[in-house]
Amino acid sequence: MRGVARWIAGLCVLTAAVLVCAFALRRPVTPGPLQPSQTGIKPPDPASPKLEPVTAEDATDSFGDGTPDFLRLSDSADRQAFRGWFTLLAESQSLTGSKPREIQDCASLLRYSYREALRRHDSAWANSAALTIGAAPAEVRQYHYPYTPLGASLFRVRDGAFVMGDLHNGAFAEFADAKTLWRYNSYIVGHDLRQARPGDLLFFRQSGHDLPFHAMIFVGESRIEPGRDAYVVYHTGPQGKSPGEIRRLSIAELMNYPDARWRPVASNPAFLGVYRWNILREGE
Repeated sequence: MRGVARWIAGLCVLTAAVLVCAFALRRPVTPGPLQPSQTGIKPPDPASPKLEPVTAEDATDSFGDGTPDFLRLSDSADRQAFRGWFTLLAESQSLTGSKPREIQDCASLLRYSYREALRRHDSAWANSAALTIGAAPAEVRQYHYPYTPLGASLFRVRDGAFVMGDLHNGAFAEFADAKTLWRYNSYIVGHDLRQARPGDLLFFRQSGHDLPFHAMIFVGESRIEPGRDAYVVYHTGPQGKSPGEIRRLSIAELMNYPDARWRPVASNPAFLGVYRWNILREGE
């Protein structure tokens, strides 16, 4: 009888344990907040400007060029800061031996310089960029990449004026080729190089090329070397088995370039003109 009693007692303990587990499993569990490492989302930079959520009231595109007004740099100081960083970054790539792997043609040079101009240029950025510069331009204050109203997808890749649906339908992307940057992300200023300001773009279209659209960055006076000469910077793109290179030419050299198809003059049918980024359009 003593053995039977022990067996019954053990059975009761086991039954109680099963009931406790079942009860625990049925109880609703309130999950704790996910850490950034669990979501895969990088936490916002606390030093970046705080952006309000984009609403339907923000769906304004004053110029009908596909760029929403909330993305345009509305302050003249911010526009000047962008120009300073954009040209400094492009020119520095032409003078350094080590370049970011992503820069492989003229469009990628534009994308890199554009994106990095909008970053917060703190010591961590300076170390990663590995740039040696003198006096740095002022910072863009309106927003910092990648914490922009459009996140990392800065470039318009589709025709049409901006509508709210463009925030989610693929109208903006991180990648854009030279033709896309020309058609959807910049606007024409004219065909006279005297109209160009630092940070403007010179676009060309050459028939018979694998990559017919080509872009140069008008730097103006160097921000790295002393002197009064004005320059352009561009990537040649791949040339046969060569990956190509980034070049800096003075305006005098460009105007007298041996192949006249690359001269930025109105009489050259391959020269599409001087263009300016859409984000610089407001107030100009």
